[in-house]
Amino acid sequence: MPDPSVCVSIVTYNSGRYIRRCLDAVRSQQGVRVDVVVVDNASTDGTRKVLEGYRGFIRAIYNSRNVGFAEAQNQAIRCAGAEWVLALNPDVLMQPGFIRSLVEAGEMDSSVGAVCGKLLSIGPGFQPLAERLIDSAGLYFTPSMRHFDRGWHEPDGECFGRAEYVFGASAAAALYRRRMIDDISVEGDFFDPDFFSYREDADVAWRAQLLGWRSIYTPAAVAYHVRSVLPGSRRAVPHLINMHSVKNRFLMRIKNISGHLYRRNWFSITARDVMVILCCLLWEHTSLKAFWLLVKNRKQALAKRRLIQAGRRVDHEYMASWFQYAPVSKKAPKRMVRLLSRSVTAKT
Repeated sequence: MPDPSVCVSIVTYNSGRYIRRCLDAVRSQQGVRVDVVVVDNASTDGTRKVLEGYRGFIRAIYNSRNVGFAEAQNQAIRCAGAEWVLALNPDVLMQPGFIRSLVEAGEMDSSVGAVCGKLLSIGPGFQPLAERLIDSAGLYFTPSMRHFDRGWHEPDGECFGRAEYVFGASAAAALYRRRMIDDISVEGDFFDPDFFSYREDADVAWRAQLLGWRSIYTPAAVAYHVRSVLPGSRRAVPHLINMHSVKNRFLMRIKNISGHLYRRNWFSITARDVMVILCCLLWEHTSLKAFWLLVKNRKQALAKRRLIQAGRRVDHEYMASWFQYAPVSKKAPKRMVRLLSRSVTAKT
């Protein structure tokens, strides 16, 4: 049988510090047929010059302006004819066999639409850290509708050594099944372009769960990620990103939350909302634009909501089971765990 086909979709924006090593790691992957599409969002730091050196290996799309991560990823995905799509950040450094391990995990369950591996933290410029720490082992949501990376900054221990179903995958390095992409896209868009940047992967994960698609974590796939936006570091983040973060928190909920889930968690949701709004009013004034954008685009958001909710394939209790204060993961079938564990052992 031929190797599985994977489109690696990468969005760059002043990514000259990382993109060369990222692409070299992609080129070294074995056991898969890769088609690499890079969309550059009007970089000014020499990124495009680096990309020119990979002519023949990548297909490059050069945007005249920064259209945002979500829309640029959509551009790349629309070019892809592969059965799998790997959304990959340029600041991710894959280890050998990363893509193949993701595909192997996804192929074990036809209901899996997204696969994530073990992302480990690494310093700026891909400088190793003194301790092996988790960057992401999937996404999870809390009852206040906040989402986090499972395991972030925890030591890489035994609990991250088994395959499990998780809520979703971080788009820093997320493998998506083409059938799922086609199934859950809204008006032809997989990632919602209204998000521009930030939280778009959590939105996709929520939508996929509503439509009955699963996400699985496999420890056999290992990569390193330089995290530029850290939890609790809003003052160090550009104002524009903070504004989109506020906007997308509410936009994601407008589209995806059910009345049942809201009633179940109304107190936690309201308490967090009040805190966010007060923060914007008292300190982060540049994020107040988020609320104007929500009002401006409310009809479009509600139209998307109707489409998403009409396609729901899971019951309310199933969805509610994912929204807990402690990270939620669910057991994968024993056969899958056994086979993927063998894959991990063979690589260590």
